[in-house]
Amino acid sequence: MNPATDNDPPTGSAAPSDLPGPLAFQLVLLRRMADHHPTLVEDALRQLGASRAQMREANRRWQARMHSPRARAGIQPYRALLGAPEAVTTRRIGDLTCEALTWPVPLWPDLRFEVLTAPGGSAWNAWLVRAPGAAGPELRTTADLAPWSCTVDEVARAFAPARPMEGSAPTRWRLACTAPDPDGAPQNVIAEFTWGLYQRRADVDGPANA
Repeated sequence: MNPATDNDPPTGSAAPSDLPGPLAFQLVLLRRMADHHPTLVEDALRQLGASRAQMREANRRWQARMHSPRARAGIQPYRALLGAPEAVTTRRIGDLTCEALTWPVPLWPDLRFEVLTAPGGSAWNAWLVRAPGAAGPELRTTADLAPWSCTVDEVARAFAPARPMEGSAPTRWRLACTAPDPDGAPQNVIAEFTWGLYQRRADVDGPANA
């Protein structure tokens, strides 16, 4: 199976502009994950009935929307594709009172796409989280860290204390933590996430939380 790359020839008949907004946004999520797991992305594209060309074009349009000088800040780009949120809740983070807006993601029924808005309406965090009432995975050892199985919050709680690290792109996060290997020996790892969903880990020498 060929990886999804920007050099793939166009396939599929439907123009990306004809795609429903929620489908186009799922393609945006997948495009950022294709660098890590092209095979999983190919499977997801078949499930969605979309092509690699449509995925690339959906991402191109999203990037143009987000970086346009005329782009409206805050939640509007997300509402434009996803419509009205499924839920809006008030959340207290430190001294700030924020709103958390969530949308369903059909590709991952047990997850929701969450955008946190600061006072004034600016969007300062956007990622995938576990849906209310949905059971997350049991994370006991490094063997339980399977691609696309868990979120940033779930890994941080399972292997606390975890230290956030800067990612390689705005949609990527990293956590440094110590987790038992399958034999129970402590292993220092750096867990990598895209849009808040676990992608892979790197084992490191020395204390991961130093």
